[in-house]
Amino acid sequence: MIGLISATAAGAAARDRLAAAGPDRARVYDGPVADAVRRAFAECEQLVCFLATGAVVRLVAPLLAGKAADPGVVCVDEAGRFAVSLLGGHGGGANVLAVEVGEVLGARPVVTTATDAVDLPGLDTLGLPVEGDVAGVSRALLDGEPVALDAEVAWPLPPVPFADGPAAHTVRLTDRAVEAGPREVLLRPPTLVVGVGASRGAPADEVLGLVEEALRDAGLSARSVAELATVDAKAEEPGILAAAARLGVPVVTYSAGELSAADVPNPSAAALAAVGTPSVAEAAALVRGGQLLVPKRKSAMATCAVVRRPGRGRLAVVGLGPGARDLLTPRARDELRRASVLVGLDQYVDQIRDLLRPGTRVLESGLGAEEERARTAVAEARAGHAVALIGSGDAGVYAMASPALAEASDDIDVVGVPGVTAALAAAAILGAPLGHDHVSISLSDLHTPWEVIERRVRAAAEADLVVTFYNPRSRGRDWQLPKALAVLAGHRTPDTPVGVVRNASRPDGSARLTTLGALDPATVDMMTVVTVGNTATRDIAGRMVTPRGYRWQEGAE
Repeated sequence: MIGLISATAAGAAARDRLAAAGPDRARVYDGPVADAVRRAFAECEQLVCFLATGAVVRLVAPLLAGKAADPGVVCVDEAGRFAVSLLGGHGGGANVLAVEVGEVLGARPVVTTATDAVDLPGLDTLGLPVEGDVAGVSRALLDGEPVALDAEVAWPLPPVPFADGPAAHTVRLTDRAVEAGPREVLLRPPTLVVGVGASRGAPADEVLGLVEEALRDAGLSARSVAELATVDAKAEEPGILAAAARLGVPVVTYSAGELSAADVPNPSAAALAAVGTPSVAEAAALVRGGQLLVPKRKSAMATCAVVRRPGRGRLAVVGLGPGARDLLTPRARDELRRASVLVGLDQYVDQIRDLLRPGTRVLESGLGAEEERARTAVAEARAGHAVALIGSGDAGVYAMASPALAEASDDIDVVGVPGVTAALAAAAILGAPLGHDHVSISLSDLHTPWEVIERRVRAAAEADLVVTFYNPRSRGRDWQLPKALAVLAGHRTPDTPVGVVRNASRPDGSARLTTLGALDPATVDMMTVVTVGNTATRDIAGRMVTPRGYRWQEGAE
């Protein structure tokens, strides 16, 4: 919850705008400002104070408990010009909150955290529990001193400029129960899965005690436990739920059939009779693969087993949009900054190179190497890296998602990041040509036989669909567009509106509205999108419009 505090009418107006933008996240604190700040500080994860920074410093100073416990605090000035991340920039999320507040209020976010200032990810912002000399190691990174990465387990980290060899400072990626040494930071990846079983009514203290004992005896850190896993029949068992809550992890359940398929070293006839599977604890921990570190152990009413799952690489397939920076989505920006490896066409890499964090490894290639780029991206993800594979428009539309997913199997995590397609960017410039049913067809016969393309064009013509042509014409392919237009002309009048948009959204872009009868294919190239209207499409005030008609058709229900 975000607590909102203001002292003046101007501050209250901005406060109310922010509250309206996220009513499920915001709580307004009225009354005397000092009392409001104290209550919000105790009750909320974050605060936005529409007050001077000096005033907020004096108000929160007596309330500070420590970096790990204090909420994030953002200050916004009376004029709404700046959103200042004052306290808890990383741990409290104030840096991100300052950006979000700025987007809502039109204020400039002010972030002074050292790592953010030089565009390095903070060690306490990597999404993993962190221990040790965070300040000292972070300072070494900021000063350009060599910092080594000791990865005992694989995990996809964002780009951090680690040294290749030994160094005075170390970041250690481990799930073992070890103490951080001097000039060392421990990162705890969630690699451990604890399978649990319990008799009905098993006390939470017994379940938790058994789990903690198993981890301690194996030399494993409880901070690396990702989940407690069990059988569906125990999904509501209070002792298991309470133990998971105290560990701060979710409970994941599987059917008895799924668990029965797992190969376990210690099956039990009693478990088979009770819940329909010969193993609960070991099977639930092993069902998704991994290394059994702690075989089944028992207490009076509970069982547990511990498995280390290998870190899964992450492949984000990112659509960059049609080229304009303001049409690159915030999610795409986040993925570009999260990736430690970027794979893409060289000209697309050039578009977003300035958004990459220092230390990002860039693997770029030229036209014609699409399948090679897909294989490279998947291989890098399988090696445990966080990878971004980029494509123009939406990466799933005539772009890199399909070859990448054809290569990928279920051993990596895949995230699709949508982008604004060329067809949508062109349609927005032309007016509303896609207001009713429409189809996109690529006229490139490099990968699809022309006979197949022509059959699709003919089907679209007969179905009276608006058609957007991608890859309409190149130096070596100058006859496909005339043939496709001729097919459409057999079903539409010569005055059917046609939109021609080149380099949609880019500074050198152009757009014109013509007709099916007047369009000269020689004026079209590979950077152009051609949108042909259907029989209802009209030129209205110089805009291409395909009406949908927001009235129920007769007899429709």
